[in-house]
Amino acid sequence: MVQQVETEEVTTISEATPTKVVKTTKQVTPPVQTELPQKAFQKKKVIFRTYQIIWYILGVVEVLLAFRVSLKALGANPVSGFANLVYTVSDPLALPFQGILGTTIGTGGSVFEWSTIVAALVYALFAYGLVQLIQFLKPVSPEEVEQTVDNQ
Repeated sequence: MVQQVETEEVTTISEATPTKVVKTTKQVTPPVQTELPQKAFQKKKVIFRTYQIIWYILGVVEVLLAFRVSLKALGANPVSGFANLVYTVSDPLALPFQGILGTTIGTGGSVFEWSTIVAALVYALFAYGLVQLIQFLKPVSPEEVEQTVDNQ
């Protein structure tokens, strides 16, 4: 994109001798560097979508961990299909936190894993920190995105 430079020429004439030019100056207005609206819109859209993806992944992780805690607390049969699926999928998420805190064993085979609660909190803090880091690098408010995305 080529921008034109505006110039203004000012001529000062001496009042004593009107035919004599004392000085001629040029005022140059430098070009303003602006970003194309479509390019700015695309950047904001990508950042906002990144926020949405981070929160969606966090939601899936939190739901899996909540199912895990609930099923273990209720003493669900680990051999049943759904409980086995939840335990298998959530094991890699809960494994790094096992042993941080003890487990409370209740009657009837119910187990309360405190480490899974810690895992859920750590993942939530990590997602929040990641979003804040992106916000720090390129701030975009939801209102700003709503205005630009919905009006395009």
